[in-house]
Amino acid sequence: MPLSDIQVRNLKSTDKAYKVSDFEGLFVLVKASGSKSWRFKYRIDGKEKLLVIGDYPAISLAQARKARDAAKAQLARGIDPNEAKQEEKRIRLAAKGETFEKLGQAFLEKQRIEGKTKATLDKTAYHLKLANRDFGRKPITEITAPMILKTLRKVEAKGNYETAHRLRARIGSIFRYAVASGVAETDPTYALRDALIRPTRKHRAAITDPNELGQLLRDIEQFNGQTSTRIALKLLAMLAQRPGELRHAKWAEFDLEERVWAIPAGKMKMRRDHNVPLPSQAISLLEELRPLTGECEFLFPSLNSWKRPMSENTLNAALRRMGYSGDEMTAHGFRASFSTLANESGLWNPDAIERALAHEERNEVRRAYARGEHWEERVRLADWWAGRLDEMRAD
Repeated sequence: MPLSDIQVRNLKSTDKAYKVSDFEGLFVLVKASGSKSWRFKYRIDGKEKLLVIGDYPAISLAQARKARDAAKAQLARGIDPNEAKQEEKRIRLAAKGETFEKLGQAFLEKQRIEGKTKATLDKTAYHLKLANRDFGRKPITEITAPMILKTLRKVEAKGNYETAHRLRARIGSIFRYAVASGVAETDPTYALRDALIRPTRKHRAAITDPNELGQLLRDIEQFNGQTSTRIALKLLAMLAQRPGELRHAKWAEFDLEERVWAIPAGKMKMRRDHNVPLPSQAISLLEELRPLTGECEFLFPSLNSWKRPMSENTLNAALRRMGYSGDEMTAHGFRASFSTLANESGLWNPDAIERALAHEERNEVRRAYARGEHWEERVRLADWWAGRLDEMRAD
């Protein structure tokens, strides 16, 4: 007959341990000391085995039966309940030593091996630093959603809403890495998706009026700072690539005879090789630059060390020195200037303009078709844009 909770409670100890069966292999072992322990007897691969469930009353009769049923379900799938229990214990013990900081460093190393850009690695390291201050030394399994939210609220309190969202995403990446590594079961950041203030999307400032852009080009021409900075700004306006791609440009990537700048995938935001046609005006600028930095690896090396590219603040700082505020123009804004005026001209296929900007085509079929398309049109587009810049500067 199945046991009742009252029967289990009233079981008394004797000089020797004895067993009292419930049903389907579950029984309670009453020891001479008076303690009571739930056990489950089962057979697997023809061998009889015993699973220790736990002590009564910490584990009630109902809980013991649930544990017995779970073990039977494992047996039905060919899993030995004892081996599964030991594996869970091993994972728990391993997780105790797997702190967030340790797993974060492993994730960062994984990104480095995958060839992520320096900018991506730096952002990951920055986000990890923010998280590590609060719970870096805690085991990954002990970190909860409220704990993470407290850290995110600190960032929000400074008005850095975008950073808070990116920090949540980065912490989530670490947890998913931990789940894949077998030391965590869930990603608690999933529950925080709607907990943060949504940032207002603000487009980077850009000048798109031809007259105003012409004035900016004249101001760049008269820029009294470093010659290399002036050339960098002119190339940025002419080639319409991302500032980071130009800052990290290397002489080895340029073929002046073929008139092409071949940017490797590792430097591109979309992780794809990207070729940029060079108009004659760009060739002239590169020839002007070569005596200054041609002995270096980078076109635009840092003033402090020629082994590193110029600072990411250099180009924006030059614009500020010329009197353009961050609300008027940014280094990244030259891409918007090119896109707007090229599209408004009506002379060019919009797909060619998008390919010139190295934008990702969202439609996979179109992307597969367009990957090798528009090169000849892009060469003509590059020549047209360089000439258009000359016209606006002279107008």
